[in-house]
Amino acid sequence: MPHTTSQTIAERIEDLYGQPIAALEAHADTHPRGSMLVALTSSHTDLQLAERNITFQLQRLRELAHPKREIGKFEAGHLLDCARRIAESVATRDAHAKTVSAVLAGLHRVPTTPPPPPSAAPAVPTSAAAPAATHTR
Repeated sequence: MPHTTSQTIAERIEDLYGQPIAALEAHADTHPRGSMLVALTSSHTDLQLAERNITFQLQRLRELAHPKREIGKFEAGHLLDCARRIAESVATRDAHAKTVSAVLAGLHRVPTTPPPPPSAAPAVPTSAAAPAATHTR
């Protein structure tokens, strides 16, 4: 089962930092001080873990609920446990995805080229200055 949510987040992080996610994670591991990159890569790792657990528990649930398999008291407990673990992992995945997406939406890549210098021409005012009021007696 493809992990589309974590892949999408990884692509967005790569676009933001301009490097592959593996290189960014390696950099974050060597510089563990509180930075945005460390927070993003850590959340991405947690997201991947939740997705892998969903895949694993779903496979286990399918094995336990196979039509040719008899479901007794023991198996029923395992079925419920798998379903509970899937629900927890989906909630974890969704929470991480929502948070990381919100953070990424607020971040933008800084251009690597400096902006052009301002024009040498004097700025033109947008409206004419109002005449000063005079006071007469």
